[in-house]
Amino acid sequence: MIAIIQVAERSSAPVRLELFGDLGLADPIFLAGIPLVLFAFWFGRGRAGLPTLRVPFGSSGARLPVSLRQRCLFLPGLLEISAAVLLMVALARPLNFNILQTVTSEGVDIVLAVDRSSSMQFKDLDAGRNRLEVVKEVVGDFAERRMTDQVGASDNIALLSFAGFPELRCPFTLDVDALRGFLDKVDLARYESEDGTAIGAALAKAATLLNETGGESRVLVLLTDGENTRSVITPDEGLRMAKEFGVRVYTIHAARLVMGIDQYGRQLSSAGEPDTSLLERIAKETGGRFYRARDLDGLEQVYAEIEELERTPRVEEQRVETRDLYPKVLLLAIALGVIGRTLSAFGLRRTT
Repeated sequence: MIAIIQVAERSSAPVRLELFGDLGLADPIFLAGIPLVLFAFWFGRGRAGLPTLRVPFGSSGARLPVSLRQRCLFLPGLLEISAAVLLMVALARPLNFNILQTVTSEGVDIVLAVDRSSSMQFKDLDAGRNRLEVVKEVVGDFAERRMTDQVGASDNIALLSFAGFPELRCPFTLDVDALRGFLDKVDLARYESEDGTAIGAALAKAATLLNETGGESRVLVLLTDGENTRSVITPDEGLRMAKEFGVRVYTIHAARLVMGIDQYGRQLSSAGEPDTSLLERIAKETGGRFYRARDLDGLEQVYAEIEELERTPRVEEQRVETRDLYPKVLLLAIALGVIGRTLSAFGLRRTT
């Protein structure tokens, strides 16, 4: 959850020499260049062989007054020496290490539960595509918006699919590409032993996952196209766990028609209305909301409305192993070198 956060500039360099506090060096061998730099400046100054000007002033031994310019003649050399020393320090690559940062972020923990039962094969939400294909597209877009800070929050999202039993496809993550990859692999239930619509078990599984995050705001978005048909864990038991763990459940019924298959494998539709009373009760008792989506546009509108979920600020601590400091040291070295050269060019220069 990184909506209001400034991440440190991390470095892959190891700390080879610890100095004090949280400071260290990655390449301390370059510090050996500092004595060479000092020797080079001293040797160069000696080679300059500056003569001494003697002026007779009689027996009084009076001296000429020293001007401000003369008093500052040492500055260009000092600045250039300092610049060269700092350059060696920058090459030694100073680092902060084991930094503990306090991070303020905004977002919620969300489980996206998607029905993959065989009835999701029907093509009544969008022409040419079955219900599951449409749902995967809309859910993926919703997750990307929530996880990439396009709506003012960056959420921690997990993916759960269910048919006859629930299956955690992707644990809580901030990596939208990873979640999309797992979502793409969700397919229809292929065998009778795994088929069905276990709403109660999906509720219980999602509530347990959200309880383990420790987050203040826990949300389950549960999408199905039918009624509960498997009760290894009953819907009432799943609902009780969701209420106990403070999980707010948004339920979605995604289907235009009540569909079925006859004895010859042909798809049949009914003019009747689906029974959504269970989904409505789950949403109401957990403080969520029930939605009915009859087509692609309706489903997109549902998830767009759920995007208005409240965001809960949270404070976390993150440890950054190392952070480079050499850019600042290098900039300072360049600045001192430029100032020193500028002063020399404008009159603060020794003459022979």
